[in-house]
Amino acid sequence: MIKETEVDGVPTLIAPVSGQMHAGLVFRVGYADEVLARAGITHVVEHLALFRTGQADYHYNGRTGAATTEFHLRGSEQDVVAFLTGVCEALSALPFERLEVEKQVLRTEQAGKSPSPSEVLALWRYGARGFGLAGYPEYGVPNLTPDEIRHWVGTWFTRENAGLWIAGDGVPAGLRLPLPSGRRWAPPPVTSALPVTPAFFQAPMNGTAFDAVVPRGPAAMVYAEVLQRELFRELRQADGLSYTTAAGYTAHPHDTAIVTAIADALPEKQSAVLGGMVDALHTLAVGRIEQTEVDAVIAAAQGDLQHPDAAAASLSGLVTNLLTGRPIHSPEERTAQLGAVTLDEVRAVAAQALRTGLLLVPEDHTADWAGYAVAPITSETVVEGGAYPVIDDPNDRFVIGPAGVSRVIGDQAATVRYTECAAMLVWPDGGRQLVGHDGMRVAVEPTMIAADPGLLHHIGAGLPPHLVVRLPPRDPSTIPRPAPPTPDPPPEKRGGLLRRRKS
Repeated sequence: MIKETEVDGVPTLIAPVSGQMHAGLVFRVGYADEVLARAGITHVVEHLALFRTGQADYHYNGRTGAATTEFHLRGSEQDVVAFLTGVCEALSALPFERLEVEKQVLRTEQAGKSPSPSEVLALWRYGARGFGLAGYPEYGVPNLTPDEIRHWVGTWFTRENAGLWIAGDGVPAGLRLPLPSGRRWAPPPVTSALPVTPAFFQAPMNGTAFDAVVPRGPAAMVYAEVLQRELFRELRQADGLSYTTAAGYTAHPHDTAIVTAIADALPEKQSAVLGGMVDALHTLAVGRIEQTEVDAVIAAAQGDLQHPDAAAASLSGLVTNLLTGRPIHSPEERTAQLGAVTLDEVRAVAAQALRTGLLLVPEDHTADWAGYAVAPITSETVVEGGAYPVIDDPNDRFVIGPAGVSRVIGDQAATVRYTECAAMLVWPDGGRQLVGHDGMRVAVEPTMIAADPGLLHHIGAGLPPHLVVRLPPRDPSTIPRPAPPTPDPPPEKRGGLLRRRKS
């Protein structure tokens, strides 16, 4: 039984739990609400809000997701009161004396991780905004100021934009949520950087990965598990090609969801694993799914929902639904929804997944043989403006105009228009890198271009300040320099200079 109430105007969901009480305060804001040049601001707020909690005798943490930020803990009723009230009080008076230290902590965290396959897929599918920011560094962290952070907190971390869940007997006595008033924000839009699907791109990975946009709902959840079983059966059990095979379902805060699949491989088995992934997706898409397979998946999922703590385990997701305008379903209702899923519905999701699919293939591999289009790594247009050659290559030039910048190599171009600029990175030596909403990058190095330094200094001068990232000095050895004179390489060997992202 899930009970709905409110605490200090914050909508609250409560469900009984067999073990220790746990609870979470969720705000409808995440990294998908940020812009690339200020990426990480929500994460900084999360860290600052938790700082004064320090070491505690109970387990607590924070999590910044795509569309929500959550502060949660497991402990006694007194712990819940102290933690949640303390988080709200901290949000109104963040410890900005700690700001530079937390920036360093986050930069260290960033340096110690590599993008997961799902994050790389997000970059290529959504571009350099919204849900695509999962695949980018938190560029904004070094430049954030207390005033910017205060404005962000005042905009997003408000009573109307929050939801509370409690796994326990009820609201603990004395719990207060002293949050300022604001408004409920709609979910971030779902963007696209893919002109056509299914599509593929290359990335340095020992294996392959896939994602697809499908209708949100129980049929898609069943499909994801059917796909997981197919990959495990064919790539792990039958042929021993992969150690890790996995597929999962992630709901968007709209009417769609993402199904993601991965399969790892030894270098010499990459082609076979790629073929096995393609075959598995095609097998399901043409309807070769057995009723017994669907029945087994549904029975397992319904069994999980029979657990006494199933309602409590679902509370965090249900509060997210509440904040994004989605219905709230009890375990009993979800059990009935799963039971109503038909074989034809699962087959329809499988066909949709293939039509909207994005495939990550290892370097030096392709998937055009399987009907996948090449995801764009170049731009279709070039800005109007003056042309300036690269010092060591007459086939390589920049076009700089009032609307933006293009780099043109032979008949290929990468263009970022100022009206579609997600971020401009600037170094003290004058180097600039512009990133477009579609993920295209143009790096302009004063050492490499035959143009007046004053002209280069004015590139992006009219961009709003919140789109500019000012970086510290670079190691001189990392600044590009003209190469010694050599014979021109064949044009086909130079296509890789235009990339949507650095490998």
